[in-house]
Amino acid sequence: MLLLVLAFLSAPLWALIAGGNWRGQSLAPGDLRAVATSLLGGGIAVALIAVVGTPMALYLARTPGRISAVAEALVLIPMLMPTLALGLLLASFYGPAAPIGAAISRLGIALTNSPAAFILAAVYAALPTYIIAARAALTTVPETYEHVARSLGDSPAQVFFRTTLPLAQRGLASALALCWVRALGEFGIVLIIAYYPAGMPVQLWTDVQDLGVQSVFPLLALFLLATLPLPLWLGLRARRRP
Repeated sequence: MLLLVLAFLSAPLWALIAGGNWRGQSLAPGDLRAVATSLLGGGIAVALIAVVGTPMALYLARTPGRISAVAEALVLIPMLMPTLALGLLLASFYGPAAPIGAAISRLGIALTNSPAAFILAAVYAALPTYIIAARAALTTVPETYEHVARSLGDSPAQVFFRTTLPLAQRGLASALALCWVRALGEFGIVLIIAYYPAGMPVQLWTDVQDLGVQSVFPLLALFLLATLPLPLWLGLRARRRP
């Protein structure tokens, strides 16, 4: 039974190796631009998420009560919502016809079909995942160590950077890795509000429509190479940790 489960889960890997027509295939026009869009936009999104998501994760990990429960519910709603529905709602909120979207566009920032829109979609896709995973990592840090650091005169910021962050760094690194995968792999939200410039998921979908499944394997291989190694390495490293 275990072998059957492993064989079932490894089927996509066999499809990647043997399912595509690799002979004479190359990247289609627009593929390299899609790779650059995903890597650059995803990198900016992950940096923003780390800055704004870590304080929220710390708040949820250290603050019990009804207010934090409401805050956690608001974090979970975008994560649980179907991404296509979330994309439609974001288009209604940030689109040029909406008051918020119109106000932001007057500042010279378009939040539909632009690099900024791609970053916005990636943040909405990955921020809740990061907050929940980072909260779990921060919860494992004993509060006793933080109390001792405060008793020695450390400020809240010093306690976080000198005590909490080093003790939770492995879990936070795994949270960032999951965040990276979500940011680069998001399709539903990006399809609605950031169809252009296309990232790798949307470009793959476009190439499949134009060229067929057998012709998109070069871009598919780059996509998997950009998303899989980091979280896979972190997961295996965490497993080896005593």
